[in-house]
Amino acid sequence: MTTRTTVPALGAEGWFDPDGEPHLIGVRCATCDTYAFPPRAQWCPNPSCRGTSMEPTPLSRRGRIWSYTDAQYQPPAPFVHDGDEFTPFAIAAVELEAEGLVILGQLTPGVGVDDVAVGDEVEVVTGTLFSDDDHDHLMWRWQPVARSTERGAS
Repeated sequence: MTTRTTVPALGAEGWFDPDGEPHLIGVRCATCDTYAFPPRAQWCPNPSCRGTSMEPTPLSRRGRIWSYTDAQYQPPAPFVHDGDEFTPFAIAAVELEAEGLVILGQLTPGVGVDDVAVGDEVEVVTGTLFSDDDHDHLMWRWQPVARSTERGAS
């Protein structure tokens, strides 16, 4: 009998920490304090900085919806979904005010475009994006704070 394990989905290893209170992991430039996500090691994204030392750093768990839409069609590969039939989902661009970043991600299952508005507060949770024979593939999602009842959602 094989033990199922959880792994980050779609090459997102190192992009989030699902343990404890889930959070995204970005990087901060050691020269100018500019943040970036997804993490990168090469150089600072600030065009006026020549910094090349990017330090991994946990990002704020909460932010505000900057924009949102829904995906009514199945995205192309490498997107994978559970089940035989594609289920539409909502996507939100969330502004992390402290870091000055806008990060795109799915909203939690059951939360659609009619359930959110620009400016709503959301927080990072993790959940299974899809499963295969051996693994549950995890991804971060945005969950409206008013709907938060647990530390992680599936």
